Amino acid sequence: MSGRGAPGDGDPHGHPEDDELLARIAAGEQRALRRLVERHGRGIRLFAARFLGNAADGEDVAQDVFVAVWKHAGRFDPSRARATTWIYRIAANRCVDLRRWRRFRTFIGLDDVRELVPTDEPGGDDRIGARQDLALVRGGLARLPERQRMALLLRAVADLDVPAIAVAMGSTPGSVEQLLVRARRSLRARLAEMDGVAADGQRSVS
Repeated sequence: MSGRGAPGDGDPHGHPEDDELLARIAAGEQRALRRLVERHGRGIRLFAARFLGNAADGEDVAQDVFVAVWKHAGRFDPSRARATTWIYRIAANRCVDLRRWRRFRTFIGLDDVRELVPTDEPGGDDRIGARQDLALVRGGLARLPERQRMALLLRAVADLDVPAIAVAMGSTPGSVEQLLVRARRSLRARLAEMDGVAADGQRSVS
């Protein structure tokens, strides 16, 4: 048995079976999805786990990838990319999204918040809760003063350092530092307030 580790059962050039599987998945054939998972599931898990440094995250990413494949297989165009390229692009984007959210959460100081990255995975109380918490974060960001919100997103999402943010905003590094301090403090306070309101609402319904 070959020890090659390239995607697609070790075939670096992809495989025509993958194109056929995606076409069958687009037609709603679950058996084709199971076969695609057999072919690429392990590779996706290893790729994501090594990128993110966590085997559990690799498993989560793989699940999200194949849910996305199930929903969007009809978008695959074999004239533009190999099937493996298309699948691994989904995996790469998911990994980047997850890492970006974690960097943002750590920067804000929200380490006690659940892992919140929106996915195509259906249902479940955990996913519903995650989407609700993500909505709280978005709501909190929207309520920040414009310059605080801009500085915060340039730092936490665009990953610019303070001098670069100052240039982008036509400000000074000292002013940017103050904006970031106020933005993080305000966002944490707003999220705590909004979370308390949401909890009160759930108790009144129950």
